[in-house]
Amino acid sequence: MRIFQHENIIELRNVIFTQDLKDFGEIYLITNLMEIDLYAIFRSSQLLTDLHFQFIIYQIVRALLYLHSANIVQSRLRPENILATETCDVQLCEFGLAEKIVFNCEYNYKLQENKYYQAPEMIVSDEYSIAVDMWSVGCILAELITGRVLFKGENYIQQIRFIVDILGKPKDTSFVTKTEAKKYLDTLPEAPKRPLLSIMRYDDEDALDLLSKLLEIDPSKRITAAEAIVHPYLRAFHDPTDEPVCTEELNLRFENDAKLTFEETLLAIVDEINYWKIQNNENEVDEDKFSEMLKSRSLMNEEA
Repeated sequence: MRIFQHENIIELRNVIFTQDLKDFGEIYLITNLMEIDLYAIFRSSQLLTDLHFQFIIYQIVRALLYLHSANIVQSRLRPENILATETCDVQLCEFGLAEKIVFNCEYNYKLQENKYYQAPEMIVSDEYSIAVDMWSVGCILAELITGRVLFKGENYIQQIRFIVDILGKPKDTSFVTKTEAKKYLDTLPEAPKRPLLSIMRYDDEDALDLLSKLLEIDPSKRITAAEAIVHPYLRAFHDPTDEPVCTEELNLRFENDAKLTFEETLLAIVDEINYWKIQNNENEVDEDKFSEMLKSRSLMNEEA
């Protein structure tokens, strides 16, 4: 979050650390203030026009263009994780499960709180890519248009069934790697893709075209952020001179370093805390003393 510098991504402004000599202590992340989230806007009486829809989707895609250029997948994109102001300026937040994609990430499926916005490959495959975020954008656009959640399954079987009922059964299922999911899809009758106009009433053909490209079951055929931002539906806001990409190299290799000990992880956090201490001309945490404290605590635990 410290490295991300983008108007449509929540800004980390400070880190406050209250050290505890007996325990690690507490960390508070200070960000800029956003008034509400997109979920609150969905449920409010505020009248949104098609231009509002375009503005909201454009900002989300603009943020994803930045993240995806660094191979970062947000992976939990849903209305509650999109902060907003009353003028519909939006910022993405909640990067707790964000990952850096090298090729594809392994994924053990668990229906989560953002289940209605999860891409199908997160259910039927062992891997996923940055394409999952674009599916979520499609679900959000559909909800803006219709005022309701498009795929509201209460379990993974029902979720897949709803998706297939609306979008049709895919002919190419090579992206399906889970054996049980493959078997289940094989039991479903052949179903052609339904025109979006059959499930929602909307006059803007560009909106429906973008939606169909976002809600592509096969992730390899799904529209990318770079393609979506130049789509005719977003032409009113598209500005190639003001759509930045990430130019910094993000080194997140520590996330997959099995040799990294718990104590080393805490020291890495302290090192990050000290970055903010320096920025604010505050006294840094003494890492040597902190390391000694961790060692003594570790010895006490072993003796116990």
